[in-house]
Amino acid sequence: MTSTQNTWTSAPITPELLRGALDLERTERGLLPHRLPARARAQCADPQLAMVEAQPSGVRLVFRTRATAVELDTLPTKRAYVGAPPRPDGVYDLLIDHRLTDQAVVTGGDTLVIDLATGTAENRPGPVGTLSFTGLPERAKQVEIWLPHNETTQLVALRSNAPIEPVPNSDRRVWLHHGSSISQGSDAASPTGTWPARAAILAPVELVNLGLGGSALLDPFTARAMRDTPADLISVKIGINLVNTDLMRLRAFGPAVHGFLDTVREGHPTTPLLVVSPLHCAIHEDTPGPAAFDTGALSTGQLRFRATGNPAERAAGKLTLSVIREELARIVRERAAHDPNLGYLDGLDLYGEADAAELPLPDQLHPDAATHQRIGDRFADLVFGGDGFFAVERA
Repeated sequence: MTSTQNTWTSAPITPELLRGALDLERTERGLLPHRLPARARAQCADPQLAMVEAQPSGVRLVFRTRATAVELDTLPTKRAYVGAPPRPDGVYDLLIDHRLTDQAVVTGGDTLVIDLATGTAENRPGPVGTLSFTGLPERAKQVEIWLPHNETTQLVALRSNAPIEPVPNSDRRVWLHHGSSISQGSDAASPTGTWPARAAILAPVELVNLGLGGSALLDPFTARAMRDTPADLISVKIGINLVNTDLMRLRAFGPAVHGFLDTVREGHPTTPLLVVSPLHCAIHEDTPGPAAFDTGALSTGQLRFRATGNPAERAAGKLTLSVIREELARIVRERAAHDPNLGYLDGLDLYGEADAAELPLPDQLHPDAATHQRIGDRFADLVFGGDGFFAVERA
């Protein structure tokens, strides 16, 4: 370490240093990134949505510096499920000049203890933790610290042994994506290991990830947030949450999809807009929801889901993944006749029945780390590569 890098300096955490968040809330203990704006949050009192939109999937600190050491104080909120094995700590990914260089975790923080049997949750407060990255190359470089995709993270302080400065807006295209917990990154190994992050890095594009666990429900406030967010490319992955929450019937589904797309189009009339149907999920291919925790598996310390609907209920308009794929393909085909910048991708092309035989969903619902990588690679190839819908050549 040179003499110019023996002194630690604090850098204010400003909006200019953050990417991937739509709102920043100043709390008593730090700065909390949100992936939905305050207006949207005020229109829904669902605690599930409140939890996941504050989990910073795709949110990262980006700055330039010559520092060889960087520290970040954070206050994470970790989740623990009564009767289930402990969850691993959220991972922070360090990228230098767009390359993954190091990973770390933060101990301490608050813990949200969830009892699935009773539906109750208790918050147990804990201390601020410190993340430390050392041995960085002593040269001017772009540094990115990707925050955990599945752990609420309040940013408290940022320090380095050389000055930090914001990075001007990238000339890369901005990709705005909305989907379920799979898009948020459930069971991915790290924040850059979620399938949207992997696809974005391979593309390469700037990601704004509105993957919201359990909350890809065609909510109007989410559509308005997307309408008002600057983007060069937009995708919406629709289906699994509508089935596993048993939220609506076929009669409501079509108009809700049209309304969601209409709202997005109000702010992005000609932006490439890709509709993605559900990945293969055996429990819901032909069986409606709702999904439920498998209490038998939970008693043995395993977290697993099952479908509780009856396949015969499809006749009454209950949704399954196969029904949703058919409807989405029809809707996009009809709209594309007057919207040439609207496209469709069958989710089975990203993860189909053959993939499930090779890489089964561990909890019957969410992909593991290897499967996230496969989905991200395929999305990058099919959508960003060659003559894909988001390919530069096509634009």
